[in-house]
Amino acid sequence: MRRGLTALLMLAPLLLAGCSVPDEPGVTFYSHGESVRVPPVQYCERLARQCGEPDPEAAGELPMPAGYPLQISVPDEVASAPWQVVFTYLSDSGERLRGRSGVMSGEDEQHAYTLRLPEDGARLDQVEVQRYGTVSVNQTGQLQFVIGGTWLVGNSREQEPVTS
Repeated sequence: MRRGLTALLMLAPLLLAGCSVPDEPGVTFYSHGESVRVPPVQYCERLARQCGEPDPEAAGELPMPAGYPLQISVPDEVASAPWQVVFTYLSDSGERLRGRSGVMSGEDEQHAYTLRLPEDGARLDQVEVQRYGTVSVNQTGQLQFVIGGTWLVGNSREQEPVTS
């Protein structure tokens, strides 16, 4: 009995460590000499069956001046799954446009991405890193990709007024 209790007490820290919830991974955004590391706005376990509550307060802000690229660095928890970058930006004429990168394959384990806008003079408004959690089939038999994690940063630089 005593030997069993001793073994249990010695294993308890290992068992508890295995049951603890891992920290949610952060994504780092870097532009023009400044960076910010943000936690996920929403994060799910690998198969996206169990997700935490969305936390809009987790979104970060970073000055992202026109004409400069945005560099994004993701941890292993993101790079080991397919992920992409979705963004909105203002064209030189003030039109709000959307864009997205290609999907980075989890097999490549790409940990970094540099976002360059397609137009000179355009300014980033918002950038979102999306990690795919799983693939499902909808009612019509088409594949749907379920987002298993989202990290968000907005441009904190005050935008110049748009003239018409």
